[in-house]
Amino acid sequence: MPSRRTRAHGCQEARPDPDGGGWRAHGRGSIARDRKVKLGYDYIHSVVDDHSRLAYSEVLPDEKGITCAAFLERAIAYFAAHGITRIERLMTDNAWAYRYSLRAVCARHDIKQKFIKPHCPWQNGKVERFNRTLATEWAYRRVYLSGDARTSALAPWLTFYNTERRHSALGGHPPTSRLLPT
Repeated sequence: MPSRRTRAHGCQEARPDPDGGGWRAHGRGSIARDRKVKLGYDYIHSVVDDHSRLAYSEVLPDEKGITCAAFLERAIAYFAAHGITRIERLMTDNAWAYRYSLRAVCARHDIKQKFIKPHCPWQNGKVERFNRTLATEWAYRRVYLSGDARTSALAPWLTFYNTERRHSALGGHPPTSRLLPT
């Protein structure tokens, strides 16, 4: 099985509307909230394979080190189930949760961990582009009546993204077209 490089960006903050639909459903002035309380935030953790553009994401409650490390373990298993059995490199930004908490996972799987230069997100361009697509085609494509509704819509959207959505960088084919049959 040929090796594949996988680059990752650990977290992207998304702002799901609170239960009841939030301002997207009812208008900006309809919801009074305490600005000190960070309601409505989830963290979308994503990994994208450099070669195939196969993506894996989860909505998680935080971006703490232990959460990121457990997410990376599940992402490695996901890629292995799709025929990507060896990850050579993992590229992330310089957030504390990635810099220190992923060391043990990377060492256990013989993955070289690389970091982008501070304030240079374009160095992780494939994942940054995926994050933009994720936001426009999943998170804010329609009004969700709750955060749970948005979260439950992620898995079907990822399946569509990986198996049907055409990618110009892949000659109009989906990411699964570049995977070896498993």
